[in-house]
Amino acid sequence: MSRADRVQDRLAEAGADALLVTDLVNVGYLTGFTGSSGLCVVGEGLRRFVTDFRYVEQAATQVTGFEPERSPQELFAALADGWPAGGLRLGFEDHKVTVRQRDRLGELLPDGIELVAAGGLVERERAVKDAGELELIAAAAALADEALGELLEPGLASRTERDVALALEAGFRRRGAEPAFPTIVASGAHGALPHAEPRDVAIPPATLVTVDFGARLDGYCSDSTRTYATGPVDAALSELHALVLDAQLAGLAAVRAGPTGAEVDAVAREVITAAGHAEHFGHALGHGVGRDVHEAPRLASTGTDALVAGNVVTVEPGVYVPNLGGVRIEDLVAVTADGARVLNGHAKELLVVG
Repeated sequence: MSRADRVQDRLAEAGADALLVTDLVNVGYLTGFTGSSGLCVVGEGLRRFVTDFRYVEQAATQVTGFEPERSPQELFAALADGWPAGGLRLGFEDHKVTVRQRDRLGELLPDGIELVAAGGLVERERAVKDAGELELIAAAAALADEALGELLEPGLASRTERDVALALEAGFRRRGAEPAFPTIVASGAHGALPHAEPRDVAIPPATLVTVDFGARLDGYCSDSTRTYATGPVDAALSELHALVLDAQLAGLAAVRAGPTGAEVDAVAREVITAAGHAEHFGHALGHGVGRDVHEAPRLASTGTDALVAGNVVTVEPGVYVPNLGGVRIEDLVAVTADGARVLNGHAKELLVVG
């Protein structure tokens, strides 16, 4: 069964007869299209793909299973006709479509086409990866690991955070990938910011450095974090690292088909809470990774979906103490039929990289 067919089977969940897909990540997932202008429609007897003049030839070689259409200058204008007689309920991605776009669709669609909110249908399919997708994500993770190994060879101390981030991203590009997100490099007390931005500040000796990085290769992402030492560190910092590693290993052991995201989150969170650092771990344990670096399912206190084989999630507990520093350790994990498989491979113990 094709991806579009599986999404069609979900239409009843939203009370829709067809789905208008406008998010380009979702369009690419369903059609194979990689351009920057396109939409598609999925429904019984409906497989429409619309793009503009710039991408007609590209779509002819990339798009499969859909009937291609060339739009006027305004992409939505193609939706003014081409619908089956009798009308239908057309779902739209209400979590992606702006109010202005919704109003414009209302102006263009013919009588008998009723718009209904149907966001998330494609994302729920994307959450379960097939074997080919798993291979692509594993390849992105391996490439990122290789670039990280190259980055660490000369050490980290005395280099600026920004230079380290740029060097790692350049390593991705030399290997044919792009950064999946802006690389985080945070040293010393700056590491207490979970999403710290790299600074033009030299990384000092005898401190911790957190590096959060991911590559996008062939449309799929990786995501990993390691925290290193640039020399002997205070006992308080080494104890933080040991605590986060214990929590991360507990979280990894809980990842398998069956538990909800909330249940897995609770396993790792309890380790940190028991050590008195509950207030210093304020983000979710993890998130899904695939075509987007953040997608379903979520390992969080609000994560109600049960994990299933084919999910790919991060397990990334962290402890962030103001004026001291922070530690985060993150692996990318594929849920399998009999457990889980970690897709990245760098050591997680507290390594001194100089």
